[in-house]
Amino acid sequence: MSQLPADLIRAEATRLGSISFDRYLELALYSPQGFFNRGRGVGHDFRTSPHVGPLFGAIVARAIDREWRLLGEPDPFVVVEVGAGNGRLAKEVLRASPECAKALRYVLVEISDALRAEQHDHLSIEPPEEALGPCEIVDADGAPELVALTGPIVTSLSELPATSIEGIVLANELLDNLVFGLAEFDGEKFLEVRVGPNLEQMRVPLANPGAVEAFMALGDVHIDAGSTVPMPNGINSFFEEASRLLRRGSMILIDYCVEANELLNRGNGWLRTYREQVRGNDPFLFPGEVDITADVVVEHVEAAATACGFGRIERTSQASWLSDLGIHDLVEEGTRIWESKASNPDIGALEAKSRASQAAILLDQSSVASLGNFTVFTTSTTRRS
Repeated sequence: MSQLPADLIRAEATRLGSISFDRYLELALYSPQGFFNRGRGVGHDFRTSPHVGPLFGAIVARAIDREWRLLGEPDPFVVVEVGAGNGRLAKEVLRASPECAKALRYVLVEISDALRAEQHDHLSIEPPEEALGPCEIVDADGAPELVALTGPIVTSLSELPATSIEGIVLANELLDNLVFGLAEFDGEKFLEVRVGPNLEQMRVPLANPGAVEAFMALGDVHIDAGSTVPMPNGINSFFEEASRLLRRGSMILIDYCVEANELLNRGNGWLRTYREQVRGNDPFLFPGEVDITADVVVEHVEAAATACGFGRIERTSQASWLSDLGIHDLVEEGTRIWESKASNPDIGALEAKSRASQAAILLDQSSVASLGNFTVFTTSTTRRS
């Protein structure tokens, strides 16, 4: 039987003297008995936009179609959804019947074995070579012949595919769960926060002071002694891997984000835990039993994109992004469908009626944590000049 995360953390910290906060997160969240590998997370401990209803997936399908057309309608057209969970978003995207469906290869990337197993409840999962390789048949002479428009084909992997694609890298609420280092300001300088053999916090000089350089440069913001900031190691690694994967196309990344100034003004409230949709604060308690998450710093995302050759990255609110893609048109259409069948409604009519309530949640900007205030990052259609 696999060891519990707390035991793994203690053993490794004992052997090495201490471990980085990045490594602590890897073991707490993604080890065999870690939080996400025990089937926790989306739907259990927090809700994301796809869980509001099918409307979000229908809008994402429109975004996928828009990119497909901008690229000249390639076949195959590959969408790699990173942090795909149990496949709920992919299911709703395909259910919306995007125009690119016949060319579409949809790759779910999910590290959790438990969540990948759940994907089979929502989708027909094919072997990776079916989605990532050319579709061939044997002609009358026994020679392989390429076949076009064979999609949609869906496959699932535990990590990004080791190939290059033409299409989209998509991630909804992934960035906040990528591992990150932790640095604390002592009143004069930043120190790295590491984890000791008894899960205690240890502070050592930063091996790479440049990791918090952006915060040090914010001369107009007062940083209190004891304030902590994230070091975006996971975000940097993600963009490096995505840059190798995406030969031509774009990225669509959706998450709750803050600018560096705002994060500093929040004190240490940017680092928190969740379990069963109840928020906690101390990430050093109960490793493996709670989700540990953080506000994503806008400047970190933009810097990582630029460093990996993506050029300018655009950002907007989820509310604006959904509006631009026609969410209000879909709501109006749903209202018409409902009104035409209200006297004898079927499931389709009831679902159409629910679009208005789904849109209200997805577009809500009444609080900082409301879904409409999430940030949507998009890169240019062609990655490199």
